[in-house]
Amino acid sequence: MALVTPLLIIILLSSVELGRYFHNEHLVVKAVRDGARFAARHDFSNFDACSGSPGGNVVADTVNLVRTGLRSGGSAQLPGWGTATVTVSTSCSTGAGGQTMTGIYAGRASGAPIVTVSAVVPYSPLFGNTVFGSLTLAATQQAAVTGI
Repeated sequence: MALVTPLLIIILLSSVELGRYFHNEHLVVKAVRDGARFAARHDFSNFDACSGSPGGNVVADTVNLVRTGLRSGGSAQLPGWGTATVTVSTSCSTGAGGQTMTGIYAGRASGAPIVTVSAVVPYSPLFGNTVFGSLTLAATQQAAVTGI
């Protein structure tokens, strides 16, 4: 019993840490997905430039939504999740596979704007960085802007 108990405790604590890591990773992926959906619902006028950042309050509101789950205010969902860890950028697609843009994108010379939201968050383990080293949680999501 004296030989097996320390091994069982190590396995137990490792499984708790692994479960916590996957839970935090799920939070980051879900937050980035929600942020991309939120940014894609803004008006087309915020996405006139097909590169760089969207205009208006799109970037500030999206970054806050990703970090806190709220459009304004709130505290970060994970420790160490600052505003600099979230990026929002725009690109445009004029056609895929030889197709021309139709529907809501038909009148846009620059094509369909696509917003990309990315986050890289440092992971803070329960038992310190001695066992696992320095880990980060990263996620990226794209969404076509619908201008609704």
